[in-house]
Amino acid sequence: MMLNVGQRVRLAADLRLAGSATPAAELPEEAGAFVASVALAAGVEGVVERVDEHHRQQSREVREYLRLKSLLDDFGHQMPPASRGQLEEQVEALEDHWAAHQRRMLRVTVRVRLDNGFVLDEAPEEAFTAA
Repeated sequence: MMLNVGQRVRLAADLRLAGSATPAAELPEEAGAFVASVALAAGVEGVVERVDEHHRQQSREVREYLRLKSLLDDFGHQMPPASRGQLEEQVEALEDHWAAHQRRMLRVTVRVRLDNGFVLDEAPEEAFTAA
């Protein structure tokens, strides 16, 4: 589901935020960080303030697959059968890398201002449902 700015959403599952916290009045490099934890219950509603799409970097294998596949598609019909067969084998060997890249190609994060005052930034889109 693609979320949009201004859309009302609901937290899909209980969420626990944990990590170090720093008092706002102190500079991060000078502050004595302490551990904190906040729990948010499923069903808490809020409004989407920002939607960010993060495109994954292509691995060397993915770039090679795209290069070879393009070569095969554009010039394969003109190649000698042995060369075309070898190129097809190379493309086939890289298809698993391409399929994995397509499954994780786009990651969407959102900034949501919850009704209780909390703001979740860079939260995965899957953590919310439409309200």
